[in-house]
Amino acid sequence: MLSDYAIFQNHGYKGLYGGLDAKDIHKKKGLTKSQQILDHMGSTELAANLFRATQTEEKLRRENIQGKQKANQTHFEVGKKVRQTIKEIGGTMPENLPVADSIKTLEKKKEIPQLKKGKH
Repeated sequence: MLSDYAIFQNHGYKGLYGGLDAKDIHKKKGLTKSQQILDHMGSTELAANLFRATQTEEKLRRENIQGKQKANQTHFEVGKKVRQTIKEIGGTMPENLPVADSIKTLEKKKEIPQLKKGKH
């Protein structure tokens, strides 16, 4: 069972990713269940999601939107607007952007050269 927050997030994803929810995004990008979507986004995709999230938060506050259903619908609509903007400026749709190495993977790659330096 999804938490209220997960349901809210899914509405934002569905708007931004043309109807895809978190499960669909995982599948499309070839991520495992344990891999977090946000950990595998490049800067362009991360920025689109951050913009979606911040603009939704501002709209909810500004318009004093109350209730789960209205908040979810707002998140979907804001995600859809961000998607429309990406389309209008000729950008790549977020679901078609490449999967990035997770920050954890990058940190591990950084550690390896440091370990080698210490053993010389």
